[in-house]
Amino acid sequence: MQVTFQEYRLAMSTEVDAVGKTSSRLQFQQCKPADLTLEHWITRWEQQKIGFHLDTVHEMLKKHVDVMLNGRKQIRIFFPLCGKAVDMKWLADQGHTVVGVELSEIAIKQFFTEQNLSYIQEPVAGMPGVDIFKTTEGQISLFLCNIFDFSSLIAGQFDGIWDRGSLQALNSPDRQRYSKLLITLMAKGCRYLLDTLVCTKSDFEGLPIKISEAETRDLYGHACDIQLLDSSDTLTGKQKLWGLESFIEEVHLITPKTDSS
Repeated sequence: MQVTFQEYRLAMSTEVDAVGKTSSRLQFQQCKPADLTLEHWITRWEQQKIGFHLDTVHEMLKKHVDVMLNGRKQIRIFFPLCGKAVDMKWLADQGHTVVGVELSEIAIKQFFTEQNLSYIQEPVAGMPGVDIFKTTEGQISLFLCNIFDFSSLIAGQFDGIWDRGSLQALNSPDRQRYSKLLITLMAKGCRYLLDTLVCTKSDFEGLPIKISEAETRDLYGHACDIQLLDSSDTLTGKQKLWGLESFIEEVHLITPKTDSS
């Protein structure tokens, strides 16, 4: 059953405490790509089934951050489906302003708690059921909402985007809508790093959903220039158990075409 983010949040709000622990009634099940609903991802956080989370700054971000910054200081960087990524604190500590969007209140509260950051929680004007969590100085702001309820009217446009697995967390039919949204969030000169995992097994139906080079270009190529920055095999024993022989991580640089025209 599909429910809106506001309905789901209201139903579960009494089960979330200040540090993000829950006694959720929902049970997580192994899902096929078609089952990637709002409830699926919120439940993953409730049950702390978050194997996708990294406790250290992502190596691909560290390797290519200078490409995103392009010599600029104190830029605005967007994190779609941000979870509690430690990358946000890392970039904020360098003087940048970070804005994220996340479905799970647990993830947001855990981020501030684990990073020892004081924060303010307040409702977003004109968006019933949506809250913003931000550090007292406002350098990090995380919106608790569905990514598709977010827009440049809420928080403006961005100079950089770090998208690690966010596009991949969506069902294939939602990707076109997502890419259109991300393009509207790109300011002039924006440099968007898209990190994806490419499963080379053609009949693999599990998660993460594979993204091909052709699909990336179909999603963004009409409005943006796309450059493959990195491609490396990240196969581990975990993926071998899935029957995979390779598991390629790719990073693309996406920039608005108007910037080079």
